Amino acid sequence: MEDIKFEDALSRLEMIVNDLEKGGLTLEESLKKFEEGIKLSDYCVKKLEEVEKKIEVLSNGGVTPMEQGEGPPTT
Repeated sequence: MEDIKFEDALSRLEMIVNDLEKGGLTLEESLKKFEEGIKLSDYCVKKLEEVEKKIEVLSNGGVTPMEQGEGPPTT
């Protein structure tokens, strides 16, 4: 799935949601679409997290939050 563009994955995910909301699918068809939707959703979330990290680095002048001492909070 790594070779699909984010926009294409999101568009396909929207089509799957519409198909599932319309109904009329067999249980097997619904399950297959649901499984594909979960994979696409995971892919989109991963891509958004990657972009968010890149934006953070660019916003900090190329310095990662870990390099700035802004690592995960300690409890």
